Amino acid sequence: MEPVIHFRSAVSLLGRFPALAGVDLEVDPGEIVLLRGPNGAGKSTLLKVCSGLLPVAAGTARVLGVDLTEDRHSIRPRVGLLGHATFLYDELTVADNVEFWARAARADLDDAHHAMDRLGLAGRLRDVRVARLSAGQRRRVAIAVLLSRRPELWLLDEPHAGLDADGRDLLDGLVVEAARAGATVLFASHELDRALSVAHRVVTIAGGVITTDEPITGATGPTAHTVGRPDDVVDVGRPDDVA
Repeated sequence: MEPVIHFRSAVSLLGRFPALAGVDLEVDPGEIVLLRGPNGAGKSTLLKVCSGLLPVAAGTARVLGVDLTEDRHSIRPRVGLLGHATFLYDELTVADNVEFWARAARADLDDAHHAMDRLGLAGRLRDVRVARLSAGQRRRVAIAVLLSRRPELWLLDEPHAGLDADGRDLLDGLVVEAARAGATVLFASHELDRALSVAHRVVTIAGGVITTDEPITGATGPTAHTVGRPDDVVDVGRPDDVA
């Protein structure tokens, strides 16, 4: 079975800065992989590269069978990226936002309505403008947008941010449910206790390279391995928008 993510010595530049400096990573279908590391390590960049939003400058990078060095646009309908920005329209209602993005992804509106229901947005919040929502409610809308698209690959950047305890539990349940249904999940989080409870593997990134890749004891995912960090990779300064 072909890996969902297959990177070998993958490099991605922001300007002239190597935000990814030679990443080696494989993620198989149905895995939930936690990506951890300090701020500036390259976590957000890796997620954006996997989503097709950032180019690969060198090395091998395949996602869902697509060579990102040749075509990074065709995978976008098949992946769901939940980043720091929600990309919601403040003047539209919750329902309008979820339905708009569902149509843009050619998703079924029934899936959009089901997603709103799962996220607790189908009641009184349905017709509320996004500008009036709290940060946690906005986050729920963004998750509903992702869920409605039924992506094959979930890419989550600090997904619990802004959510209350119930929202975090709900999100964790959705992640596990998606993986059991065959989706693959790669997510970055500083909330290690919560993240480790759902992940199969934990991958550490520092200075734009993978330094460790280890299975989580008791997890049901495939056994991973530990990789050494190249001695000639030096941590250097980075743009502020790389996490």
